[in-house]
Amino acid sequence: MPTERITFAGHDGSQLAARLDLPDGPVLATALFAHCFTCSKDIPAARRISARLAAMGIAVLRFDFTGLGHSDGEFANTTFTSNVEDLIAAAQYLAQRNMAPALLIGHSLGGAAVLRARAGIPSVKAVVTFGAPADPGHVAHHFETALPEIQQQGSAEVTLGGRPFRVGKAFVDDISEAALTPAIAELRTALLILHAPRDETVSIDNASTIFLAAKHPKSFVTLDNADHLITRAEDAEYAADVIAAWVSRYVKLNPPAPPPGAPEGVVRVTEADPAGFLQDIQAGPKHHAVADEPASYGGTDKGMSPYGFVSSGLGACTSMTVRMYARRKQWPLAGISVDVCHDKVHAQDAGLAGEGKVDQFRRKIRLEGPLTPEQKAKLLEIADKCPVHRTLEASAHITTELIE
Repeated sequence: MPTERITFAGHDGSQLAARLDLPDGPVLATALFAHCFTCSKDIPAARRISARLAAMGIAVLRFDFTGLGHSDGEFANTTFTSNVEDLIAAAQYLAQRNMAPALLIGHSLGGAAVLRARAGIPSVKAVVTFGAPADPGHVAHHFETALPEIQQQGSAEVTLGGRPFRVGKAFVDDISEAALTPAIAELRTALLILHAPRDETVSIDNASTIFLAAKHPKSFVTLDNADHLITRAEDAEYAADVIAAWVSRYVKLNPPAPPPGAPEGVVRVTEADPAGFLQDIQAGPKHHAVADEPASYGGTDKGMSPYGFVSSGLGACTSMTVRMYARRKQWPLAGISVDVCHDKVHAQDAGLAGEGKVDQFRRKIRLEGPLTPEQKAKLLEIADKCPVHRTLEASAHITTELIE
């Protein structure tokens, strides 16, 4: 997945550091990601969600707010409102590149920010929040012991996540006055709320408040045992999959015609877990699956094995081919099921010449309905004409090239 490192001017002219994660193919839509309070654009959840959406053809811009990460400016001079203005500036940058965002995604305080920023970004069709507070003032509990000093001195240094930050009085005053309910009620776009019931940083009550304030279409999905930062890979993968499945209903993803000679387009396989064997499989913008190996082979058993996909391709093609023939003949075929088993067997055991081992696929086909014996025999014959069957029995030519 190609990534552009870019900068753009934030609300006060400071240069904000950003990454634009791009699909390998055409850009079908664009998303804008807002990170949590004092976090950065490179948190694991942001990276995983960006990678998943990019595989679907959705470009994702994630950036560091003013004074955070690699962005310029002073954090002490920022407010919740300035974060919202940074988001609008990011959307304007994308619009200048003819990539106006159709999707906003916000984590924690970034979730509150995208709810407020939506009114200033007319291109948005859908909004996603996870772990978002219903009241921006919620973040004050992170530094409540320093509030008297902030009010008296105008700012104070606080420790958040093991790092020192200077928080100004303007920030505290702004979050105390930033009511979100009106903005949520006037969102005028689809909303997906993701939240973990055991989130100890932002309680699940916040998700309920946001959901009740929003108008339909709105959806809520629990993140089960995830922590607030979505640090576990499996939780980030789940959140990414939910967003990817949900967004296609509200954001149009119209891929261009596939290249000549490739009627089904390109299937892209991307490694999802370098420590194991988990793979993301994306076939165009709409179809996603995962491949893996069983635990006994060093995998995590989260998806079918590669040979499982080959067997499923044979079984699916067999069923489709039989159905097409029966439909054309108007035969009373009520249902079809195909069991496929794959083995490595000696060539002679498979009825072939030679001494080595070959792949053997065994199919067991069930045909339901009041069919005559002659009709069943003909459909069994037709099963052998399945295109995948022919491909597996014939020789195939595979070419490989390295892409820099």
